[in-house]
Amino acid sequence: MTWLLLAFLSATLLGFYDAFKKEALRENAVIPVLFLNTLFSSIIFLPFIILSGQTEILDNTIFHVASGGWEMHKYIVLKSLIVLSSWVLGYFGMKHLPLTIVGPINATRPVMVLVGALLVFGEHLNGWQWMGVLLAVMSFMMLSRSGKKEGIDFQHNHWIWMIVGAAVLGAISGLYDKYLMAPEGSGGVGLDRMMVQSWYNIYQCGMMLIMLAILWWPKHKQTTPFHWHWSIIGVSIFLSTADFVYFYSLSLPDAMISIVSMVRRGSVIVSFLFGAAFFHEKNLRAKAVDLALVLLGMIFLYIGSH
Repeated sequence: MTWLLLAFLSATLLGFYDAFKKEALRENAVIPVLFLNTLFSSIIFLPFIILSGQTEILDNTIFHVASGGWEMHKYIVLKSLIVLSSWVLGYFGMKHLPLTIVGPINATRPVMVLVGALLVFGEHLNGWQWMGVLLAVMSFMMLSRSGKKEGIDFQHNHWIWMIVGAAVLGAISGLYDKYLMAPEGSGGVGLDRMMVQSWYNIYQCGMMLIMLAILWWPKHKQTTPFHWHWSIIGVSIFLSTADFVYFYSLSLPDAMISIVSMVRRGSVIVSFLFGAAFFHEKNLRAKAVDLALVLLGMIFLYIGSH
């Protein structure tokens, strides 16, 4: 069950990623923080690309990056656009909202994937899956009530809608990942996992550099100033490691993607604990009930998928 242990490790790392991201964005400019995160992530994977292309050191290892032309890279560019759009919305939303509200909203992504499959692919939900969807909706409504105690109106707060938009785009990215990495015989593209993870970071870095130069730099003196914080490096390290462990766990024999995906959403527990212990956020008892409903919904989804 090595793949299951790796799934739990990935979930823990994702929780640290959210906490470090919250710290990095505190009273800080969003665009340069996001640019640096994509830059450091690119630096982490660049040696693997170079060694794989110029030497045989990484051949037949889990770190080998496959090569390919535009026919393959065009799919990775599209993934970069989807993920970066999700990150831009998510970073702005997280900066202005409590981590204990952002986490449970992000944890509803499996429900969004399921609803997306229902609408796009015409799939049918069974009773267990419908119960999981209903629990997720209930948790969102209860979370809205908890937010009002902190002056956050879910209907009229654009930061909430940014987090929801980020979660929707994240769900789309998850569906797209399955398409990219599924074998061609199964209707997918059959891309190498390390190729996708390595190159989409580099493409995102280029996109963020353009955004930095056009949108932020000309007005940086009139907007929120940027200041360096060590947590910015931590964001890149924890995210890159969490994704690498996730992809590696799926490559192991007998690994079940349904269980791995559900376990990864358990990262919300780690980020919730950070919000309580380090950011001293409020209304924790009510939010804990909301979080429990989300996690229960994930369990129902899992049962309904088997």
